[in-house]
Amino acid sequence: MVRQDSHVLDEAGEGAPVLVEFLDFECEACLAAYPLVEQVRKEYAGELTFVVRYFPIDGHANSMNAAVAVEAAAQQGRFEDMYERMYQTQPEWGEQQESKAPLFRQFAQELGLDIEAYDAAVADPATQQRVEQDRQDGMALGVQGTPTFFLDGEPMQLTSAEDFRAQIDAAVND
Repeated sequence: MVRQDSHVLDEAGEGAPVLVEFLDFECEACLAAYPLVEQVRKEYAGELTFVVRYFPIDGHANSMNAAVAVEAAAQQGRFEDMYERMYQTQPEWGEQQESKAPLFRQFAQELGLDIEAYDAAVADPATQQRVEQDRQDGMALGVQGTPTFFLDGEPMQLTSAEDFRAQIDAAVND
Protein backbone atom coordinates (compact mmCIF):
# COMPACT_ATOMS: atom_id res chain seq x y z
CA MET A 1 0.00 0.00 0.00
CA VAL A 2 2.78 2.42 0.96
CA ARG A 3 6.23 1.93 -0.50
CA GLN A 4 9.45 3.28 0.92
CA ASP A 5 9.51 5.88 -1.89
CA SER A 6 5.82 6.83 -1.60
CA HIS A 7 5.12 10.53 -1.15
CA VAL A 8 4.04 11.16 2.43
CA LEU A 9 2.53 14.64 2.67
CA ASP A 10 1.61 14.38 6.34
CA GLU A 11 3.34 12.05 8.81
CA ALA A 12 1.45 11.46 12.05
CA GLY A 13 3.78 8.85 13.49
CA GLU A 14 3.64 5.22 14.46
CA GLY A 15 0.15 3.84 14.99
CA ALA A 16 -1.68 6.75 13.34
CA PRO A 17 -4.27 5.97 10.66
CA VAL A 18 -2.90 6.09 7.11
CA LEU A 19 -4.92 7.63 4.28
CA VAL A 20 -3.64 6.78 0.79
CA GLU A 21 -4.98 8.52 -2.31
CA PHE A 22 -4.43 7.15 -5.80
CA LEU A 23 -4.83 10.17 -8.07
CA ASP A 24 -4.60 11.46 -11.61
CA PHE A 25 -3.72 15.15 -11.89
CA GLU A 26 -5.88 15.46 -15.02
CA CYS A 27 -8.92 13.86 -13.37
CA GLU A 28 -11.75 16.32 -12.78
CA ALA A 29 -13.07 14.21 -9.88
CA CYS A 30 -9.63 14.41 -8.23
CA LEU A 31 -9.70 18.17 -8.66
CA ALA A 32 -13.19 18.24 -7.14
CA ALA A 33 -11.95 16.18 -4.15
CA TYR A 34 -8.78 18.26 -3.69
CA PRO A 35 -10.32 21.00 -1.46
CA LEU A 36 -11.89 18.38 0.81
CA VAL A 37 -8.62 16.45 1.02
CA GLU A 38 -6.74 19.64 1.91
CA GLN A 39 -9.32 20.52 4.56
CA VAL A 40 -9.10 17.02 6.08
CA ARG A 41 -5.30 17.28 6.10
CA LYS A 42 -5.53 20.49 8.12
CA GLU A 43 -8.21 19.20 10.48
CA TYR A 44 -6.32 15.99 11.26
CA ALA A 45 -2.76 17.35 11.17
CA GLY A 46 -0.63 15.26 13.50
CA GLU A 47 -3.32 12.57 13.76
CA LEU A 48 -3.49 11.21 10.20
CA THR A 49 -0.70 10.16 7.84
CA PHE A 50 -1.52 11.14 4.24
CA VAL A 51 0.17 9.42 1.30
CA VAL A 52 -0.22 10.20 -2.40
CA ARG A 53 0.21 7.57 -5.12
CA TYR A 54 0.11 8.23 -8.87
CA PHE A 55 -2.57 6.59 -11.01
CA PRO A 56 -2.51 8.25 -14.44
CA ILE A 57 -5.56 7.24 -16.49
CA ASP A 58 -4.86 6.14 -20.07
CA GLY A 59 -7.67 8.26 -21.54
CA HIS A 60 -6.13 11.47 -20.20
CA ALA A 61 -3.52 12.67 -22.69
CA ASN A 62 -1.47 14.65 -20.15
CA SER A 63 -1.90 12.64 -16.97
CA MET A 64 1.41 10.80 -17.36
CA ASN A 65 3.19 14.04 -18.32
CA ALA A 66 1.75 15.70 -15.21
CA ALA A 67 2.74 12.82 -12.94
CA VAL A 68 6.27 12.75 -14.38
CA ALA A 69 6.54 16.52 -13.86
CA VAL A 70 5.45 16.16 -10.24
CA GLU A 71 7.87 13.27 -9.72
CA ALA A 72 10.70 15.32 -11.28
CA ALA A 73 9.88 18.13 -8.84
CA ALA A 74 9.81 15.59 -6.01
CA GLN A 75 13.40 14.68 -6.81
CA GLN A 76 14.25 18.25 -5.80
CA GLY A 77 12.15 18.10 -2.64
CA ARG A 78 9.26 20.03 -4.17
CA PHE A 79 6.58 17.34 -4.58
CA GLU A 80 3.87 19.21 -2.70
CA ASP A 81 4.50 22.51 -4.50
CA MET A 82 4.10 20.90 -7.92
CA TYR A 83 1.18 18.75 -6.70
CA GLU A 84 -0.64 21.95 -5.69
CA ARG A 85 0.27 23.71 -8.95
CA MET A 86 -1.20 20.89 -11.03
CA TYR A 87 -4.57 21.15 -9.31
CA GLN A 88 -4.57 24.97 -9.28
CA THR A 89 -4.02 25.03 -13.05
CA GLN A 90 -5.87 21.91 -14.22
CA PRO A 91 -8.64 23.92 -15.97
CA GLU A 92 -5.92 25.47 -18.18
CA TRP A 93 -4.40 22.21 -19.40
CA GLY A 94 -6.72 19.32 -18.59
CA GLU A 95 -8.64 17.43 -21.28
CA GLN A 96 -6.35 18.69 -24.05
CA GLN A 97 -4.81 16.33 -26.56
CA GLU A 98 -1.53 18.15 -27.24
CA SER A 99 1.34 17.63 -24.83
CA LYS A 100 1.43 20.10 -21.97
CA ALA A 101 4.97 19.08 -20.96
CA PRO A 102 6.29 22.57 -21.92
CA LEU A 103 3.71 24.16 -19.59
CA PHE A 104 4.72 21.80 -16.79
CA ARG A 105 8.36 22.79 -17.39
CA GLN A 106 7.27 26.43 -17.05
CA PHE A 107 5.69 25.53 -13.69
CA ALA A 108 9.04 24.05 -12.63
CA GLN A 109 10.78 27.29 -13.59
CA GLU A 110 8.19 29.37 -11.72
CA LEU A 111 8.76 27.23 -8.63
CA GLY A 112 12.48 27.95 -8.86
CA LEU A 113 13.54 24.38 -9.55
CA ASP A 114 16.97 23.59 -10.99
CA ILE A 115 15.70 23.33 -14.56
CA GLU A 116 18.61 21.24 -15.83
CA ALA A 117 17.97 18.67 -13.10
CA TYR A 118 14.22 18.85 -13.81
CA ASP A 119 14.78 18.24 -17.55
CA ALA A 120 17.12 15.35 -16.79
CA ALA A 121 14.56 13.78 -14.44
CA VAL A 122 11.75 14.15 -16.98
CA ALA A 123 13.93 12.52 -19.65
CA ASP A 124 15.08 9.71 -17.34
CA PRO A 125 13.05 6.52 -17.94
CA ALA A 126 13.34 5.79 -14.20
CA THR A 127 11.06 8.75 -13.46
CA GLN A 128 8.26 7.37 -15.62
CA GLN A 129 8.92 3.90 -14.18
CA ARG A 130 8.43 5.33 -10.67
CA VAL A 131 5.01 6.66 -11.73
CA GLU A 132 4.18 3.41 -13.49
CA GLN A 133 5.05 1.43 -10.35
CA ASP A 134 2.39 3.36 -8.44
CA ARG A 135 -0.13 2.63 -11.19
CA GLN A 136 0.75 -1.07 -11.17
CA ASP A 137 0.40 -1.18 -7.38
CA GLY A 138 -2.98 0.51 -7.69
CA MET A 139 -4.16 -1.98 -10.27
CA ALA A 140 -3.04 -4.84 -8.03
CA LEU A 141 -5.14 -3.29 -5.24
CA GLY A 142 -8.18 -3.07 -7.50
CA VAL A 143 -8.02 0.64 -8.28
CA GLN A 144 -10.07 1.29 -11.41
CA GLY A 145 -10.56 5.04 -11.32
CA THR A 146 -9.54 8.15 -9.49
CA PRO A 147 -9.58 9.35 -6.88
CA THR A 148 -9.45 6.10 -4.94
CA PHE A 149 -8.78 6.26 -1.21
CA PHE A 150 -7.60 3.58 1.19
CA LEU A 151 -7.76 4.05 4.95
CA ASP A 152 -5.48 1.76 6.93
CA GLY A 153 -5.17 -0.52 3.91
CA GLU A 154 -8.90 -0.86 3.28
CA PRO A 155 -10.68 0.73 0.31
CA MET A 156 -13.00 3.52 1.38
CA GLN A 157 -16.59 3.36 0.17
CA LEU A 158 -17.48 6.99 -0.29
CA THR A 159 -20.88 8.49 -0.96
CA SER A 160 -20.34 12.02 0.37
CA ALA A 161 -17.90 14.41 1.99
CA GLU A 162 -19.59 13.70 5.31
CA ASP A 163 -19.03 9.98 4.82
CA PHE A 164 -15.35 10.61 4.04
CA ARG A 165 -14.92 12.66 7.21
CA ALA A 166 -16.87 10.17 9.33
CA GLN A 167 -14.64 7.27 8.27
CA ILE A 168 -11.48 9.27 8.96
CA ASP A 169 -12.84 10.51 12.27
CA ALA A 170 -13.65 6.95 13.32
CA ALA A 171 -10.12 5.80 12.41
CA VAL A 172 -8.46 8.70 14.22
CA ASN A 173 -10.56 8.20 17.35
CA ASP A 174 -10.33 4.40 17.35
